[in-house]
Amino acid sequence: MATNAVKGGKNDAEATWITETVIPGFIAEQKAKGVNAKVTFNGSGVDDPEYKTKLQLGLKAGGAADVFAADGIWLGELAGAGYVKPLNQVATGIDSWDGWKQISDSVRQSVTYQGQVYGLPNGTDGRVLYFNKKVFQQAGLPADWQPTSWDDILAAGEKLKGVDGVTPIQINAGTAMTEATTAQGFLPLLVGTGKPLFDDKAGTWQGATPNVKSVLGFYGKLYGDGGLGDATLQQDNSGRDQSFELFAKGQIGILAEGDYFWRSVICPDKKTCGATSMADRNSTVGWAKIPAEKPGSGVNGQDFVSVSGGSGLFLNPKSQYPQQAWELMQYMLSAKAQEAMSKLQVRISARDDVNAATLANDPLLSFIAKDVLPITTYRPSDEKYNAVSTAIQQATLDVVTGTSPDEAAATYAKSLEKIVGADKVSSE
Repeated sequence: MATNAVKGGKNDAEATWITETVIPGFIAEQKAKGVNAKVTFNGSGVDDPEYKTKLQLGLKAGGAADVFAADGIWLGELAGAGYVKPLNQVATGIDSWDGWKQISDSVRQSVTYQGQVYGLPNGTDGRVLYFNKKVFQQAGLPADWQPTSWDDILAAGEKLKGVDGVTPIQINAGTAMTEATTAQGFLPLLVGTGKPLFDDKAGTWQGATPNVKSVLGFYGKLYGDGGLGDATLQQDNSGRDQSFELFAKGQIGILAEGDYFWRSVICPDKKTCGATSMADRNSTVGWAKIPAEKPGSGVNGQDFVSVSGGSGLFLNPKSQYPQQAWELMQYMLSAKAQEAMSKLQVRISARDDVNAATLANDPLLSFIAKDVLPITTYRPSDEKYNAVSTAIQQATLDVVTGTSPDEAAATYAKSLEKIVGADKVSSE
């Protein structure tokens, strides 16, 4: 099996879990069934694009691992090339696995392409709005703040303008923020208007739709002349890191981010989080669900929305041992194995029962597992997504630098047509 993890290096906890828990545990389980299993771990510790290239070359040549990990947004590209197939076309007993009842439909989206399940989700996350309670107190805002509309966010920002030395709101925008602009900002806002970026059934992408214009209009209110956000920060290549530092210092009031921010940026442990660690994180930092544009206007009529990411485990369709490889995947996603992983690294599992058992001592991760995952959405698993995301980032940058939302939307739609074809772009 192969993942982008190596002991003593990148994703050390995952590599340790695989080599010290998963492999010996699975071999013992198979031995109890009278099967002598052998599992080899091919770990990598490289940047994700390099791992992706290595993985694709191996799959094309027929020499890739039987089970491998891949980012969920790569699925469309891998499926389009024939490198992965729906699980039930590779092995048997897929639908009868008892673990499915612990994985919500929303989380399954990360390994679903064109309505079919291609793998098992191996961890996930969620986006929320973080806020500084001390700054909120100075602005006369409640410690249990929960906006119910975009107007509520803007109203809180107006009050935060009265606190000296504080940038009211930080929602990633621009090309310098790269994918963080799309995943942490644009997409959560877009699903709050009622439609996702990509329509799976129609196979179309949102162009200069009223929804896209609404999102760009919101960016305009943040980074226009109102002084609610720092437009310069969005154009700096280190802008996202700077926003982390400013929030940790109490100089940003509201910030949209994933649970990575809580776990690995502002954690109380200075050895882990360095200069952005917050010793008083647990008492100072609050969080709220991301509201739809207005109550009930989100996808599926939701009041609140989010966007999640995560990797999946996939079965090589050219495996000589597809059934045993499927059993290895089941073992890795078993409650026992997932709970063992949580002891090495506290994180949100794809399994509800594991989250209930392992996240009780972390209020933010528990909140995301319980309240955010049921309402979340995922980025499109389509091979065109990365190029579309870049066009989105440019559209937000255009607004940040003074272009009107309508003009930015029109330019974005033209770029989109070049990427996916005019017949795949919706204007409604």
